[in-house]
Amino acid sequence: MTLCLFPQRFAKTAAPVAAGLVVFLIFLAAACGPAAAKMGPDYFQPLKERIMADPDVDVPPEVVETIFSDPRLFFETRGISAYFRHRESTLNYDQFMSERSIDNALRYLETHKDALASAEEEYGVDREIITAILLVETRLGTFTGSQRAVNILGTMAALSDPSTRNFFYAQIPEEGRISRERYDSRADARAEWAYRELKALIEYTQRDNFDIFEIESSYAGAVGFAQFMPTNILSLGVDATNDGRVNLFEHEDAIFSIANYLRHHGWRPGIGREKAKEVLLHYNRSTYYANILLRIYDRLKEAS
Repeated sequence: MTLCLFPQRFAKTAAPVAAGLVVFLIFLAAACGPAAAKMGPDYFQPLKERIMADPDVDVPPEVVETIFSDPRLFFETRGISAYFRHRESTLNYDQFMSERSIDNALRYLETHKDALASAEEEYGVDREIITAILLVETRLGTFTGSQRAVNILGTMAALSDPSTRNFFYAQIPEEGRISRERYDSRADARAEWAYRELKALIEYTQRDNFDIFEIESSYAGAVGFAQFMPTNILSLGVDATNDGRVNLFEHEDAIFSIANYLRHHGWRPGIGREKAKEVLLHYNRSTYYANILLRIYDRLKEAS
């Protein structure tokens, strides 16, 4: 599939290339055309129509049309296929307890001490737990993912359409692929979830004046240093820099947004251990995840 998409782009700028190679590229692009077209607007059409007809989408129809006609929109089969394959391993969270990771977190506490102190004072959320989340989620903002959020969420949301779902299943490598029955069940849930997140992403980028195709995310569509999903950006993101938009690729906005999120879910000054774990499970429904955050929190408290 990548081979089919490459010559169409390359042939446009191939004037200096030998004529025989240009002819070959054009021929290959034509031969691959129908297959490549299936990766583009045709399979997004039902999704576009659904969004344009949705009364809860508070953006002009021409905005939606522009997004879905943009050549940067494409099916993200490689990343999303992981949702539909047998999983053999999970992330080793213990790596974040290494001396190097803790030292990095302590440096972060010092570098961003003013923002962290202000967020702690305003929201009653300990700076150490904010830093622990940033460490585990994105290694303190240094690893945020390189996917386009609109492509990730758009691909998953499009799976609500039967023909798109059939097409996508065929793209998943057979080795490790889950059964069709399990795929359909999982696709039902993921498609509806992604549809809500895609709507929120469109509204967020319009509200805060971002190019939707410039918003990078994880393979799950989580955005920025804080790894917020778009619905959470809309409802709980904080414009701490007062520049008129929530930018989770800025430390101050990310710090304040995490503090607001945790307070919203019940974090309070002097919170007990079990209640803290309950709050952290809203960030990630993994007990292992919540426990490692609290262990990092303890280490940072001890060192500060």
